[in-house]
Amino acid sequence: MSGFLHQLNLAAPFFALVFIGYGLMRFSGWPKAMSENLSRFVFSVAMPAMLFHMMSDLSRLPPVDARLLIAFFGSCVIVFAIGRVVSWKLFGLDGQAQSIFAMGGVFSNNVFLGIPLAKVALGDAAMPSVALVLVFNSLILWTLVTINIEWARHGSFSVKGFAKTLRGVLTNPIVASILCGSLFGVSGLAVPDLIDRPLAMIGQAAAPMAMIVLGMGLAEYGVREGWRISTGITVLKLVVQPAIVWLLARALGLPTMETQVVVMLASLAVGANVYLMARQFKLIEGPVAGSLILSTALSSVTTPLALALMGATPP
Repeated sequence: MSGFLHQLNLAAPFFALVFIGYGLMRFSGWPKAMSENLSRFVFSVAMPAMLFHMMSDLSRLPPVDARLLIAFFGSCVIVFAIGRVVSWKLFGLDGQAQSIFAMGGVFSNNVFLGIPLAKVALGDAAMPSVALVLVFNSLILWTLVTINIEWARHGSFSVKGFAKTLRGVLTNPIVASILCGSLFGVSGLAVPDLIDRPLAMIGQAAAPMAMIVLGMGLAEYGVREGWRISTGITVLKLVVQPAIVWLLARALGLPTMETQVVVMLASLAVGANVYLMARQFKLIEGPVAGSLILSTALSSVTTPLALALMGATPP
């Protein structure tokens, strides 16, 4: 119990920032452009600066057991299959909507929630493991849902669609900053102070700003439409996926740090990218939006609980 309360105490300020951001947009009358512009800054400048700064010291950080990719993405495949069956049997969704429902169960909010929480709960030593998951996350999961939806619609999948997805991932500021920082880190070169110190200062603001931006974005969504489907997605995401990731990590014999990282990432709320997918394909948009709010609120308790159960010790 003391471990859970300690993890809850660590995470509480971050989730408080989420609710502050939510309140600012919901009750202040600020225009939507305020949220969009701040989000663009965090995603394109602040987070990349923090990640590049961290990964540029890669040679000094502990090595990563790459089997964590098998545990994390293996769970994604299993939970995705479970999600399709559940959405078909319980909610009667068609093949296309099943893919969006199932994606809600595996696509975490790894950037705005995962990076800040990993840093405070597990320390800088966890960041290479987090970065490795982030690099592959968008490519694998966007490709997975695109294949499923195109197959449901047309009975085939185009190479052109995959190429477009790959190009989008590689030009993503988060992925690009991780790759560039890692390349710099393994080179053994030191970042000049004139560059390193501003990056560090911007990076210090990235985590709290990310949480506020997350809350501001959540204020756009509602929770009433399709609440049963929203609840199903939330249970899949916050309960089923972390449990399966943990089982796979144990079966693979992953080291403690990698196990804590993948279970923490799996325990996070539904990522906003799932809503973007729902909007792009015009499928169950309301229920997915509701799952973002519901899973974010509940993960303020369930993620610290998952970390405490694994015996995670803050740095």
